[in-house]
Amino acid sequence: MELQIANGGSVAVSDEIFAREFNEGLVHQAVVAYMAAGRAGTKAQKTRSDVSGGGAKPFKQKGTGRARAGSIRSPLWRTGGKSFAARPRDFTQKLNKKMYRAAMRAIFSELVRQDRFVVVDSFSIEEPKTKLMLAKLKEYGSNDVLLVSDVDDVNVLLSARNIPYCEVATVAGLNPVSLVGHQKVVVTTGAVSKIQEWLA
Repeated sequence: MELQIANGGSVAVSDEIFAREFNEGLVHQAVVAYMAAGRAGTKAQKTRSDVSGGGAKPFKQKGTGRARAGSIRSPLWRTGGKSFAARPRDFTQKLNKKMYRAAMRAIFSELVRQDRFVVVDSFSIEEPKTKLMLAKLKEYGSNDVLLVSDVDDVNVLLSARNIPYCEVATVAGLNPVSLVGHQKVVVTTGAVSKIQEWLA
């Protein structure tokens, strides 16, 4: 199939990557797996065995009129341990490479179908100015844009980083969350070639 380039012309792309059927379940799995991988999972609380002290019985068993107690670190006591304490966890979900690539193909295909995938010859800014970037983004009718280039451009990166919802990435840094989370995905022709090499 052919994708139209915004400033004239077209680029030939593979139907296997840009005209696939949308697999909602697989895309959902890829998005959840990516977000889960970003979780720290370092939450930790102390059980009664982790809290210091509490070796001696706080007061004798009988004769005080109080409820019996064996340790000041009992979960019933203030400053005691927690009954079902949180422990560090690994939230990583396994997703096969084949499944991940299939999900990315489905996302690209759906972006093309929804006219959210914009191809440009190149994307550059003369100097790092937010104003210049905003003027460029007006051409796409939204500031909620993911800019994908085949090379790192410092000027583009610096110009875009103060604009809410605008994200800059290279092909190597693409992920399912960024792709589905923006209104428009603006991709250079060089990046399209790299995407095809990656997902072929």
